[in-house]
Amino acid sequence: MNPHFRILIIGAGSAGISVASRLLRQSSAFRHDIALIDPAEHHFYQPLWTLVGGGAAKKEFSKRDMEAVIPFGTHHIQDAVSSFDPEQNQVHTAQGQTISYDYLVVAPGIDIDWQGIKGLQETLGKNGVCSNYSYETVDYTWQTIRNFSGGKAVFTHPNSPVKCGGAPQKIMYLADEAFSHRGVRGQTEITFNSANPGIFDVEEYKQALEKVIDRKQIQANFRTNLIEVRGEEKEAVFENLDTGETFTTSFDMLHVTPPMRAPAFLAESPLAGEGGWVDVHKHTLQHTKYENVFGLGDASNLPTSKTGAAIRKQAPVVAENILALLKNGPMDAFYDGYSSCPIVTGYRSLILAEFDYFKEPKESMPFNQAVERRSMYHMKKDFLPIIYWNGMLKGVI
Repeated sequence: MNPHFRILIIGAGSAGISVASRLLRQSSAFRHDIALIDPAEHHFYQPLWTLVGGGAAKKEFSKRDMEAVIPFGTHHIQDAVSSFDPEQNQVHTAQGQTISYDYLVVAPGIDIDWQGIKGLQETLGKNGVCSNYSYETVDYTWQTIRNFSGGKAVFTHPNSPVKCGGAPQKIMYLADEAFSHRGVRGQTEITFNSANPGIFDVEEYKQALEKVIDRKQIQANFRTNLIEVRGEEKEAVFENLDTGETFTTSFDMLHVTPPMRAPAFLAESPLAGEGGWVDVHKHTLQHTKYENVFGLGDASNLPTSKTGAAIRKQAPVVAENILALLKNGPMDAFYDGYSSCPIVTGYRSLILAEFDYFKEPKESMPFNQAVERRSMYHMKKDFLPIIYWNGMLKGVI
């Protein structure tokens, strides 16, 4: 007999676990009637990887066994989804299971497309080519920075959505400061090649970050996308997204933010909208076609930055609106597009960007958050991990 659950959640990342925890906290009736499908054995607090790459944290602190973070009363099905059948309220898995549900929450996260840049996989982790975007490769970023003796340091931002849109520049600011501490900054040329049209989308923070770039003497080239890495030759090939022309630059260090995409099993499903992301209403997070399906997190088509802070605001909306439907009531929970990006600008400084769908600041602190502050750096480094493990994943905040 095929298993059936009242609530089936795809993805045991921060989004899926947060929703499960909130539902269990709000009603004991869900105990043992919620299932999380995810093939992973470990859960990662990925925002820490910027600091790991900058030598300011240990990557081991970002990793926990999946069973340690799955909320009590939730089934963990360690399998991968292969397809969705929303007409029949079923999902099919790689191991041949068919699992049915009353309500489906889709939160599988975002896939990193390492193969999307020619030559990257072959040279990643050597030849000065590094990336903070995996647990396996993040150590080499710090190894490259601390052994850097001068030359060209190039940092990239791809022509795709990415998790935490500020992360590609954060590691650059840490590298700049590390080079200064080691006395090699004067012999170093730092370049930021970004596919975006500017350093940040929200005007207030954009102006502040432009001052950071000017102060640090970083050359920023926008509408510029990495398409090939030649590791042995230490060359990177970029395309100009406005003209279509390509150019090649040499490097001594290359930090790559790889392109990212919706998971294939989602992109090819009836739940997907444009770009392959789960198609949901931007305020209720309910699917635009299937009333018993909700989506949130990096895999959703919500027009805001893909960050953990956004998920922290989305999870309560999903949980409350599912509860409302179960009671045949109106869905009153409302998501306004809130997202946040703590932009590390040095080892003791940070700009806390918070904003909504309208790209207007939506700040939570009683001061100007477009100013670099040491207190905000320590909030990210020392307090946010605690809040994540002990608050967000447990459905408390």
